Amino acid sequence: MGTIWPSTLTGSLTEKPGPKYKRVADTIRLAVESGTLQVGAKLPPVRELAYQLSITPGTVARAYTILTDEGILQAEVGRGTFVAERETAVMDDVWSRQLHLLERSNPNHVSLFSPRLVDVGQVKLIREALRKAADCDRLALLNYPTRDAYQPVRQAVVDWLSDTPLGPLSERDVVLTHGGQNAVMTVMQAILKESNPTILVEDLSYAGFRRAAEILRAKVVGVAIDENGIVPEALEAAIKKSGASVLCTSPEVHNPTGAFTPLERRKEILAILRRHNVQLIEDDCYRMGEARAPTYRALAPELSWHVTSISKSLTPALRVGFAIAPVGKSADLRRVAEYGFFGLAQPLAEVTRLLLSDPRSKKLVQTVRDEMAEYVRVAVNALGAFELTWDSQVPFLWLRLPSGWRAGAFTRAAEGQGVQLRSADEFALRDGRAPNAVRIAVNGHVTLARFEDAMLRLRMLLDNPPEQISV
Repeated sequence: MGTIWPSTLTGSLTEKPGPKYKRVADTIRLAVESGTLQVGAKLPPVRELAYQLSITPGTVARAYTILTDEGILQAEVGRGTFVAERETAVMDDVWSRQLHLLERSNPNHVSLFSPRLVDVGQVKLIREALRKAADCDRLALLNYPTRDAYQPVRQAVVDWLSDTPLGPLSERDVVLTHGGQNAVMTVMQAILKESNPTILVEDLSYAGFRRAAEILRAKVVGVAIDENGIVPEALEAAIKKSGASVLCTSPEVHNPTGAFTPLERRKEILAILRRHNVQLIEDDCYRMGEARAPTYRALAPELSWHVTSISKSLTPALRVGFAIAPVGKSADLRRVAEYGFFGLAQPLAEVTRLLLSDPRSKKLVQTVRDEMAEYVRVAVNALGAFELTWDSQVPFLWLRLPSGWRAGAFTRAAEGQGVQLRSADEFALRDGRAPNAVRIAVNGHVTLARFEDAMLRLRMLLDNPPEQISV
């Protein structure tokens, strides 16, 4: 199948106002909606289209990323970029069937796109829990779930989170969700009351915040960050200018940079939020080790909502997460979950209770941390000569690229070497600017030797940037 770019689109591109990457994205979007570009049409490679339109490859790459995020385009490894089927959903942390097939067919391919946990025995535990859940009372498999029936599960969650400083917490404050992303969505639905709400996120942030906000028709505004997280002065200015009612943040493990927000900075942020009556959603899903500071809910239990899951500690396969309401607002959270999806399926809730209550699970979590830390060590040994941010208890690394490499070109070159990474562009707001960096996730599904080989392939690329002169 050849590439398609109708000549009529070039004229419409030049006539549109605004930033060039937006004009490219808008032009392609309208062409798809009008049928000028049909489902399955292959778009030109980034450099080819950039040459045709007399713009930079980075501009085209950013436009393609925006449309891929929206599900309008679909990027297929080794094949190119196509107009997607309308029902195609492009989701964060979900690998396509094509990627799985590529990994099976090509032993040299290593995906470092999203973290994958090592199996240190949790698969055996999950299978045991599934068998026990299947032997539950027959009526439990015939009835709708109820709030009272799930009280033991919620209490198991409270016990599971006992090492996390969350402030006053009872099982009534906990709502079981379908993973961390569903927890974010559930919390936003409980908070947002305005007809045109605005949500604040870090300039670089987990894309799930933005996607949940967009589904709820909320405007998303970025806030500047530094090496310690959100910049207080920028936060106050953003609140005053936008009238935002919610701030989303990841203070323990910032995604994607891995930064940590220290206690004093958290107190400054909370003082601003209290002054302007802004609520806070704290995403704690990526933390694998112990909390290094009290959570926002411990510091401000009246305005802080906490979201976490077992995806980065035991398994993401079960899609089990936890949303924790501020003191006095648990009824709002429960109402959203019950009206929205009735709660977790009864068998899944029972599996969750069995897993969290099993004394072996905590030991396995520590073993997972230790094993994942070995992968981080291997990555640091290979890439430590470059500007690398890492922590042994964080399942990804943040690499600022050396002179000669741009993020888009580096990710494409890495993919050509069989290594898939995330560019910083994927974490930036659509009208924001991304640093010249990439996120490298730990893949515990491959052996340490294969992972090290992938790191060495990346180092080879870093040591040999392309020698090109743009004219």
